[in-house]
Amino acid sequence: MRVGLYPGTFDPITLGHIDIIRRAASLVDKLVIGVAINRDKGPLFSLEERVALIEEECATLAQETGIEIVVHPFENLLISCARDVGAGLIVRGLRAVADFEYEYQMVGMNRQLDDEIETVFLMADAQHQAIASKLVKEIARLDGDVSKFVTPRVNSELIARFK
Repeated sequence: MRVGLYPGTFDPITLGHIDIIRRAASLVDKLVIGVAINRDKGPLFSLEERVALIEEECATLAQETGIEIVVHPFENLLISCARDVGAGLIVRGLRAVADFEYEYQMVGMNRQLDDEIETVFLMADAQHQAIASKLVKEIARLDGDVSKFVTPRVNSELIARFK
């Protein structure tokens, strides 16, 4: 069974993330969405809220694709998380050249830690390339419309959070 791991903070999950999840699901038999517990970033949504939103957004996708999609919080090294969930493949989404420079360094370090775990880069669809969770939160905080960047459920949560 080919297991893939798509890690991130998903604070909140966006249409860009969902696009990558949908496309990653076609590459594996099981996709684990690794939700990073990154206390330094000070997430807007709690870990439990992020996990619940991802599970809700991925339920239909799992049914459509027939792929098992599991949400797994983690606070250890990415490569350790990959080992923990039995992933032989790490999926990373790229939006721009700046993303590639950081990701390139990460792959190099991860290969030094475990050269049997591959990393695959998926480019975000053109309509989603500018979407970043950080920008979505900033727009929502300033009472802007983020409905083009997130699902209706996530949009409702953002509106409620900033009221």
